[in-house]
Amino acid sequence: MWIDSHCHLDAPEFDADRDDVVARARAAGVQMQVLPAVEVANFDTVRQLAHRHGLAYALGIHPLYTGRAADDDLARLQAALQQHRDDPRLVAVGEIGLDHFVPGLDPVRQRHFYVAQLKLARNAGLPVILHVRRSADALLHGLRRIAVPGGIAHAFNGSGAQARQFVDHGFRLGFGGAMTFERALQIRAHAATLPATALVLETDAPDIPPHWLYQTAAARAAGADPAAARNEPAELPRIAETLCALRGWTPAQAAATTTANVHAALPRLARLAAAP
Repeated sequence: MWIDSHCHLDAPEFDADRDDVVARARAAGVQMQVLPAVEVANFDTVRQLAHRHGLAYALGIHPLYTGRAADDDLARLQAALQQHRDDPRLVAVGEIGLDHFVPGLDPVRQRHFYVAQLKLARNAGLPVILHVRRSADALLHGLRRIAVPGGIAHAFNGSGAQARQFVDHGFRLGFGGAMTFERALQIRAHAATLPATALVLETDAPDIPPHWLYQTAAARAAGADPAAARNEPAELPRIAETLCALRGWTPAQAAATTTANVHAALPRLARLAAAP
């Protein structure tokens, strides 16, 4: 069984064929997806999708959405975590974190939401799903101040020293479509050399397409159909082929190892899988 540890199934790119996307994933062996929220407005959507399709979800406010978040959204997140605290499909607080790449974001507001959500996760006893974009050191600083029960550093692309620090804090590191590009030397080196227990697989669908779906700027300018570049969970086993090549694993080894790692990172998901 494969687990897509990070998929935005609620994204509008899937509005036309969402049920088919889930069916294709299951046909490809991707039996579980974790659906992180990005703002209060989609809390109910990811929860309902998880229940409808037998998946899992996380609730949080993404750093890219902090600029339009209301001042009381943290209180609404706290209320949602309390309301659904006994829901076995609620497995984490996320997607939260810091983004130091996209211009125009208020770093102070981002940090306020990040720290507050770490505290909510700690109080709820939930792991977190972290957005890490040129922000690893700042995220680690927060984790040193506010201990949470681990989680997943999504789409990790930091240094080896940063990777080890996240692992020391109980985190697994997410690898997906970016790993399939031959020029992604740092990501591929991490995938090849980090402890096997540190690795989880993800698509971030509909984003971060693997190399076979990627469209160049020239292709987009020439009118290429953007839908052809849409990533989806069914691509996960093919993405995993890169991990197998880098580590000398069979697909069965990769599936078993990364599934065990997601279960370790998100204990509620492990209990959900074990339920009759």
